[in-house]
Amino acid sequence: MPALLLRLLYRGLAYGLLPVLALVTQLRGPWTWREWGRFGERFGYVSPAIGDVIWVHAVSVGEVQAAGPLLRALASRYPGYALYLTATTVTGRARAEALYGKTVTLAYAPVDLPSVVRRFCRRVDPQLLIVLETELWPHLYFEIHRRKIPLIMASARLSARSARRYRLVAPLLRTMFAGQVLIAAQSAADQERFIRVGATRVQVPVVGNLKFDVELPADTASAAQQLRAQLGTDRPIWVAGSTHAVEEELVLDAQCVVRNRLDRALLVLAPRHPGRFDAVAGLLQRRGICFVRYSAREPVTDSVEVLLLDTVGDLMRFYASADLAFIGGSLVPIGGHNLLEPASLGLPMISGPHNANAAGVAALLSETGALCIVSDASSFGLQVMSWLQDPAERLRLGARARACVQENRGALLRLLGLLPKSLKRQV
Repeated sequence: MPALLLRLLYRGLAYGLLPVLALVTQLRGPWTWREWGRFGERFGYVSPAIGDVIWVHAVSVGEVQAAGPLLRALASRYPGYALYLTATTVTGRARAEALYGKTVTLAYAPVDLPSVVRRFCRRVDPQLLIVLETELWPHLYFEIHRRKIPLIMASARLSARSARRYRLVAPLLRTMFAGQVLIAAQSAADQERFIRVGATRVQVPVVGNLKFDVELPADTASAAQQLRAQLGTDRPIWVAGSTHAVEEELVLDAQCVVRNRLDRALLVLAPRHPGRFDAVAGLLQRRGICFVRYSAREPVTDSVEVLLLDTVGDLMRFYASADLAFIGGSLVPIGGHNLLEPASLGLPMISGPHNANAAGVAALLSETGALCIVSDASSFGLQVMSWLQDPAERLRLGARARACVQENRGALLRLLGLLPKSLKRQV
């Protein structure tokens, strides 16, 4: 199908669906007057920027946290530029505010309508746009191209499944990539997929994954010790992080297997989306499981089987205080979530078979033995129980996970080397 026809079809769909999607995204966040007051940002009504601007876009919590080292490096190298950070989700924006405060200007990303994108670009007038991972919005790319603004997709990834879908609209993607677009791919496999859907080889250098350059907060160790003291230093503790519907049932089945042998074992259950906290609490009640909600700050006694982590921004601390971790979005066909945070903390990890979002990372960690892939509740529970009973093995595999992260760092420096020479660096 010709690119022009694809573009017209997309524009029609965008005007019909994107405002609805923006509303749905807003509804998934907290219902506060302050948050609803920001709804106009999604339609380009953002605070005007003053002076030269570098715009960084991070979709949600994971990308926002991964952006930290990049934002600090940009602030150091280009002190004459203001940093404008956008997110798509309510939780992502809230996490950005907690992490970066007044060091950046925050806003929601504009929905992909021509007039909205133009309004946003007029107000912000960026000299560079860096998009974390893979966000392909045609009207945004066309407007950036029209304004002759360099665009870099950092830690860009494209699964085999997504590549097959995108090939159907390859003519449209070729026109999107026609401007000053650089795709800093995570791996050689990602590089080849981007080329197949319309990019040129020179546009797609292999740079690596910025998430390997994760920086742990300075107080991580002390905060973890304090948290572990509250939960119980002599009881087995494991975390199921970023879980989804259906997946929680399997996690709880695995915890039943574990508790049959280790009756003091504590599961910290952290649903991916805050909008599901109450639903997961209801699930725990229906199953007759003794649990407490972390937000209630109630004592976690030996009789408590599950601690429901129903706050945002605390998962890293719980990983740091636990014996092992399960990474959600992998027992259901979501594609898996961030394996590198628990790996950097030296934790052995378990995941399901669905890791398309970071297939290369999963393969690396699996080769070291630090990541165990399970497909059902029985094998899941037995693996958790085995590791909880073997501290020496946990330490050995956790050290391998941490070493894997260290060996693959460096994507940030390679990315910085790709930034346009037109940016005014500090002398």
